[in-house]
Amino acid sequence: MPLIQTSTYRAPAWLPGGHLQTIFPALFRSVVHVTNRSERLELLDGDFIDILWAEQGNPCLAIISHGLEADATTGYIQGMSAALVRRGWDVLAWNFRGCSPEPNRLLRMYHSGATGDLHAVVCHALENHPAQSIDLIGFSLGGNLTLKYLGENPAFLSPKIRRAVTFSVPCDLACSSRELSLLSNKIYMERFLIAMRAKIRAKDQKFPGQLDLTGLEKIRTFQEFDDRFTAPIHGFLNAGDYWARNSCRQFLLAIQLPTLLVNAENDPFLGPGCYPREEAASSGFFHLETPATGGHVGFTTFGKNGEYWSETRAAEFLESDGAGWR
Repeated sequence: MPLIQTSTYRAPAWLPGGHLQTIFPALFRSVVHVTNRSERLELLDGDFIDILWAEQGNPCLAIISHGLEADATTGYIQGMSAALVRRGWDVLAWNFRGCSPEPNRLLRMYHSGATGDLHAVVCHALENHPAQSIDLIGFSLGGNLTLKYLGENPAFLSPKIRRAVTFSVPCDLACSSRELSLLSNKIYMERFLIAMRAKIRAKDQKFPGQLDLTGLEKIRTFQEFDDRFTAPIHGFLNAGDYWARNSCRQFLLAIQLPTLLVNAENDPFLGPGCYPREEAASSGFFHLETPATGGHVGFTTFGKNGEYWSETRAAEFLESDGAGWR
């Protein structure tokens, strides 16, 4: 029953509330980039994925997936990368389709359930890196992608994939979408939509006549955006179908390797459906930790080398294989 009853995380006293705990690291954290080699992975469908490496030929490799409208250079990705490099891991951080400085080549982009792209990255790592074991780490949307990947076809995963850690994951995409549509979360929603609208306008320039941009500037929620663009571009009936088929919660009980999910109770992006306590209580592999504080992809602390609690916690779990965690 790997439901962790008491979390070790406590937010600093001067950083109260889920909103400040979310915003502070996003705006004010400065991290030295350790992924210093870039590579372009050409995909079978003619598109590409850009990869950043930190590599010394170590026997452990971590593959790290970012969140919505972020990229492989984002602070929390590089902070995690640095923490693992210090402990003897090599790191592969990747940009989802459409999240590189150069636009991707096809009409399709990334989405919350595009595990085929994660699989392509894993296969590339298996073919080109000498690692004896691979650990997967995901944040927010990248966490949903990671957990879905582990649970949708567990028998077909490479035996080199050993463990996984995820943070701030919208396990129920419909629930998270409703939460982000609240007035109290308007600042986050609009920030996401500004970037997403810009990508749709760029797609329209590249693929004229394939998208209807009528009313694009009036879209104010993920429901509206996913109904109009995400779902039809990627072969789903509508937003509800897209969310239902790609929410990772339905795949958690199928996971067969040590996996940790950390979702803060005060995460402003997550609703009640994003805390899969029943699944953790019933699983021998899936661990759930729910600190009272932390915000969304926050978990600020100022440890040695500027390390955040999430980075220390991920390393602890990976080094322990999840044994004895409660």
